Amino acid sequence: MWNTINIFLKAVDDFVWGVPLMVLIMAGGIMLTVRLGLLQMRKLPLALKWMVKNEEGGDGEITSFGALCTALSATIGTGNIVGVATAVGAGMATKYSEGLLAVKYRVVAPDGHSLGGPFYYIEKGMGTKWKWLAKIFAFFGVCVGLFGIGTFSQVNGISSAVNNFFDPKNQHTVKVLPFLGEYSWSVVIASLVLAFCVAAVLIGGVKRIASVSQIIVPFMAVIYIVFVLVLVVCNITAVPAAFATIVKAAFSPKAITGGAVGSFLVAMQKGVARGIFSNEAGLGSAPIAAAAAQTKEPVRQGLVSMTGTFIDTIVICTLTGLSIVLTGAWQVDGLEGVQVTTYAFQNGLPLPKELSAFVLMLCLVFFAFTTILGWDYYSERCLEYLSGGRMKYVKVYRWIYILAVFIGPYMTVSAVWTIADIFNGLMALPNMIALFALSGVVVKETRHFFERHRNGEIED
Repeated sequence: MWNTINIFLKAVDDFVWGVPLMVLIMAGGIMLTVRLGLLQMRKLPLALKWMVKNEEGGDGEITSFGALCTALSATIGTGNIVGVATAVGAGMATKYSEGLLAVKYRVVAPDGHSLGGPFYYIEKGMGTKWKWLAKIFAFFGVCVGLFGIGTFSQVNGISSAVNNFFDPKNQHTVKVLPFLGEYSWSVVIASLVLAFCVAAVLIGGVKRIASVSQIIVPFMAVIYIVFVLVLVVCNITAVPAAFATIVKAAFSPKAITGGAVGSFLVAMQKGVARGIFSNEAGLGSAPIAAAAAQTKEPVRQGLVSMTGTFIDTIVICTLTGLSIVLTGAWQVDGLEGVQVTTYAFQNGLPLPKELSAFVLMLCLVFFAFTTILGWDYYSERCLEYLSGGRMKYVKVYRWIYILAVFIGPYMTVSAVWTIADIFNGLMALPNMIALFALSGVVVKETRHFFERHRNGEIED
């Protein structure tokens, strides 16, 4: 049965992530990069400075850093430690534009909380006649949270990491349900504990999610980066060859399909899909968190938002990919998902294999845990927009989300990633249409802001 489902899902995935969407995402990022004059390169130092310096007197629910950590919490998950990242430069321009538009067009709900994102910059920026497109985005946003990045793929990554460490040979199994088969006790226990922890945090809303993310995300990111840097330093002599291997694998005519044009298109298609999964630039999710930031300046929050792509993809993903190539983990048959990175840690670090595996397990568990929290917030805001602010529907959805977290480990890895890819593509389409339509607004706001900044009206 699972084989039939996987075949069907792959067919849908290939259709959604066809050449048109791939071109739309890449062209959008390149177009914004050109129109903004390589802003992501020129203003990166300023963006990194403002990333940790909160703005005083701004509207919103949480600090800019808290909004960034909430966005990063939903970004730094198994896509970084398992997937492949592409289109970094263009992705930063896209993320900047999303954050800017989210703050410019956000609204304040009757109870005082901020609400914004692609659904509002589509409706308010493009006009009410495009509200149908905003609703399509919000619908897919709910689906991505519930069936894609938010639950199944992250929980699957957590349960796999826990299982690989505590019961790698599946010697202690239990039959969950007749049609699901047998699973290790470590998987069952992990799903129960995770569902409880997720429920405990989600009840507190965005402020609790942000407060948890502000602690976990920086702490675990530093630990992960330090260990990967140690791995790279211990294998420093092999680094040049590793980069050569990466470049050769990316452009080898026979790397995938045996034909130059065919292999290039397939590599681009999967690369863009995994790149979007990794840093979410173009997906339209991060601006939902950006809209809650305490700021008066859309451009300033756009700059802070784009640092998320820099941290997530340039730092985390580059180091992860390098460690996998350095240790030859990518060439080992039979490894799937987090097992590849586990092999890299165990064979590349000057530590006992059990300790290396434990460190990676902790990093993955906490990264994926915060991703689950962040995507609940995103999908709840999408549902709030769809339901016209009826919070009773949001509360019911929250418990359905927790249930999805519980059943996540019992989905096959290939099916999980395929489902995530499908909903990513469906969510990206309306958002990218909006970014093309509103690119003039982004350029105008940016020019006006930096004119005031040069005149001393805005402090560093």
